[in-house]
Amino acid sequence: MSAVLQRSFRILEELSAAPEGKTLTELVGDLGLPLSATHRLLTDLIEEGLVRKNERSGEFSLTMKMPSLGLRFLSAGGVVDIAQPILERLAVTSGELVRLAIVEDEQLIYVAKAQGAKQGLRYDPEMGRPVTLSCSAAGMIWLAGKSEEDVMRLVSQQGFGTPAEFGPRAPTTFKALVPLIETAGRNGYATTQDMFLPAMSSMATTVPGSNGEVRAILIIAGPMSRLTEERMLALVPALKATSLELSEASSVSPMFRRPMAKAATSNGNPSHLRHDIA
Repeated sequence: MSAVLQRSFRILEELSAAPEGKTLTELVGDLGLPLSATHRLLTDLIEEGLVRKNERSGEFSLTMKMPSLGLRFLSAGGVVDIAQPILERLAVTSGELVRLAIVEDEQLIYVAKAQGAKQGLRYDPEMGRPVTLSCSAAGMIWLAGKSEEDVMRLVSQQGFGTPAEFGPRAPTTFKALVPLIETAGRNGYATTQDMFLPAMSSMATTVPGSNGEVRAILIIAGPMSRLTEERMLALVPALKATSLELSEASSVSPMFRRPMAKAATSNGNPSHLRHDIA
């Protein structure tokens, strides 16, 4: 990837997390790029209709062009249309938030959701953001199918989710993370509490494609006061049954039939992961 293209993507990624917009000074500080280069790239992105500038505040923000492209792509792939009614049924059964994350190269991206909580605390993270692998049930069950080398590479590449930014029990070393991944591999599902967010629970399992490759992750998430360890154990049959239903239904989707990137299809054995990695 050229340096210009790489820097442009970094700007777009930074603005995707700032719907209120950011000034040129803020972008330069956050990205560590030269001011002149950042200004030039923003000018190009504005000309392409990807970024707009608020002349009054001087803040730059994304236009709807990129989100609309993503939504058009998902619509053409049929994943959300196929998955939505299935997710809705699990949301009713669980009474919690149900999400679907698609495997995209070496990331998990939330693409669909159904909210089962009718009152009280409703957990609802942002759509379209990559899943933090090290402190989420979705990340752990996905990593459970990877080799030791891939686990270390993928987590190191993304970085650990620290307790200060996520939950107080978020693992910060491979020594702490590996046993959680191994347990997920043995059980066929992963659970977390106080890891991705304080006082929040989540559980997740894989959704395989027709060729057996993991193409998506199915997640149930909610407050620990409702989604206790006992409640999660009771929901395992429903979680796995819904995963199977999604797997069968998604066989008609072009997104689930297309070949996956080589780096994301390693046939690792989680039992081979080392516990002595600091």
